[in-house]
Amino acid sequence: MSIRLSNGLGNTECRIVIEEVVQARMQTQKHCGVTELPPIAPATIETLGIGERAWAEALVFTREKSPASFDQWFSGVQFDQLTDGVLALRARDEFVRQWVDDYFLPTLTERLRAQTGWSIQVRWSIDIGLDRPAAARKASSFPPVRPRTLSLRPGPDDHAFAPTSDPNRMASDTSRVVAMGPPVEGLNPKGTFANFVVGPSNQLAHAASMAAAGVAGRRHNPLVICGGTGLGKTHLVHAIAHRVREERPGARIVYISAERFVNEFVQALTDQRMHEFRARFRETCDLLLVDDIHFLAGKTQTQEEFFHAFNALHQSSKQIVVTSDKYPQQLDKMEERLVSRFQWGLVADIQAPELETRVAIVRKRARLEHIELEDDVCVFIAQMVRSNVRELEGTLIRLAAKASLLGKSIELAFARTEIALTTTTRPNEASVEDIQRVVCHHFKLRSVDLLSKDRHKSIAFARHVAMYLCKQRLKCSFPELGRAFGNRDHTTIISAVRKVEHLRTSDAEVRAHIEAIERKLGAAE
Repeated sequence: MSIRLSNGLGNTECRIVIEEVVQARMQTQKHCGVTELPPIAPATIETLGIGERAWAEALVFTREKSPASFDQWFSGVQFDQLTDGVLALRARDEFVRQWVDDYFLPTLTERLRAQTGWSIQVRWSIDIGLDRPAAARKASSFPPVRPRTLSLRPGPDDHAFAPTSDPNRMASDTSRVVAMGPPVEGLNPKGTFANFVVGPSNQLAHAASMAAAGVAGRRHNPLVICGGTGLGKTHLVHAIAHRVREERPGARIVYISAERFVNEFVQALTDQRMHEFRARFRETCDLLLVDDIHFLAGKTQTQEEFFHAFNALHQSSKQIVVTSDKYPQQLDKMEERLVSRFQWGLVADIQAPELETRVAIVRKRARLEHIELEDDVCVFIAQMVRSNVRELEGTLIRLAAKASLLGKSIELAFARTEIALTTTTRPNEASVEDIQRVVCHHFKLRSVDLLSKDRHKSIAFARHVAMYLCKQRLKCSFPELGRAFGNRDHTTIISAVRKVEHLRTSDAEVRAHIEAIERKLGAAE
């Protein structure tokens, strides 16, 4: 028996129809003496939402490896939803949860990741009465298991909008009406976790942001997201706000740029309304999101006010998230006590995206904007625009707008012509190989020395300078530079770039070497 659902059905209606199908099949099997549910027909699976369909297919894939064991354990597991990479599951007791978590989830989550492209985070809850278990239990194959007692002790980081696995508390939370928190100004409705493309360059920042939103994982407070312009820092901050507001409507969220914080602070001083200003950031705030914190540099009195607001929120276990274009220790004219507090939690950096991530970003944005784009055009745009995500998306929108005005489709030849007219990249701009060659000539080394594993001081220093110049001039991602320098790990490139950045400001001899090489590169271009 199979049913094809109408595309117009909502999630609730879809679930009701599916339950009716399952109940009808169970009645049929009861009369026929069948004790185990066969798989749902493919026609039915195909009509489910993306999350339900991915879960159903992942279940089939996982069950094939060990059907008997799967049925035993998944009769105590229920699927709730899969949204934005967050897999919500219920377990009959803690023992089932732990066993499934240890022995089945790695296969399941890997299959889901391959199907959806999402970074999967699992959120468990305990519910003794499961009404829709993932598998049917055979009468005699799975004896009752005595569940271990759950000790749900709130940790020091628990706060007003932290998730809970207490079924009684969850039931009471859903039964009462929750007052909506005040609206959050300045949020981009498209800035959600679902619209964020995860790659090696931003994976840590994405996972940390999900945890800060109370989705899954250990929460770090404060969370500092740092990286260059247009790489997705603000997108993640908006996604945190959207997720917290969706999951906990009563949470009081304050999203503000550092520039606006300064302006409001000055205005409060002028109008003698400091009590209201302080109450907003210290007393009536459950989640503080501050964009471009580096703007506070040099503003001593504003830093003093932010310091006290930070302390008040942190002591109350309220989540704080800030973004910056530099690492905390690199912030000039910032009070040391603020810098040290930024380093209390987690500093997650975002680097320029790799080619594969850039291609995925172009495809994602094209789908969001309903732009028809061939694969070869996606790859070409990603190859031509390497600096940041904002420029990448801007190039796509510009191509789509001009194609629409001219009544043309976005083909490869059209994309080549238009990008060539607007790109700022000169045809003879230095490449990684050019920089490596000039550095070798300056330090009187061979190219093979620069790419070798030789750690002699002079060779290592020249190699680090070449890595630094490539990063500064070409804006390549760290993994791409790692491949260009003898397949080195990207963390080696990060360390080298930071080291040379520090030496350039503190060592006159190093600064002279770099300036001499830059002059040679400028002459070559």
